[in-house]
Amino acid sequence: MSARVLRAVVVVLVAVAVAGCGAGGERASGGAADGRVTVFAAASLTESFRRIGKDFEAANPGSTVTLNVAGSSALANQINQGAPADVFASAAPANMATVTAAGNADGAPSVFARNQLVIAVPRGNPARVTGLADLSRSGVKVALCASQVPCGAAARTALDAAGVALTPVTLEQDVRGALAKVKLGEVDAALVYRTDARAASADVTGVEFPESARAVNDYPIVALKDAPNPAGAKAFVAYVRSAPAQAVLAEAGFQAP
Repeated sequence: MSARVLRAVVVVLVAVAVAGCGAGGERASGGAADGRVTVFAAASLTESFRRIGKDFEAANPGSTVTLNVAGSSALANQINQGAPADVFASAAPANMATVTAAGNADGAPSVFARNQLVIAVPRGNPARVTGLADLSRSGVKVALCASQVPCGAAARTALDAAGVALTPVTLEQDVRGALAKVKLGEVDAALVYRTDARAASADVTGVEFPESARAVNDYPIVALKDAPNPAGAKAFVAYVRSAPAQAVLAEAGFQAP
């Protein structure tokens, strides 16, 4: 091989190597779902999103999912006040709307799950609660979520549909707070999501009631406009809507959108 030909071959190999490095750099910085993905999620998604987060990490080596779970209204306020987050998953469209109205969503939210209320009672149901009307009986202590929280708004809709008026002994800032009151024996009943009662089935029983069909909550999710990891945010949103993640949600008791 002549020196001229050898030099030409070397130039071509170097160019190919450089192009390959550039393509790899683009995948790492633009298209790959790696790095930390911070997800603000409604409290009722805690167990499901922990599992989905682990599955996402396994499917996207180099990624780490960090969950911040709380009431949807509190999370929406945090996002609108500038808290760094990549994804918001709300338990109701109303709380998502406060984020989109503030211009903090990257695109339109999509509904990925639905949820219904049950009456959570301690194991054995000592107060013999069988429906919403029983919650208004004298001496029955009830916990509800605050009205600005999705589970509180849904509870009010269901109670109004049943024509039941009651005064709760406590108003909690998320569904986990209401459920905890039942688990601790501080109340006789609480209106919580079916999924939360199922997750706590060792301690509580979920009593179904027909009016819950009037208060079904849609769960929307969206990548956020100022996401520190925009590629990871979009990848996580897509994964939540994928068949493996939907199977996790269905196992937890969520309904398909």
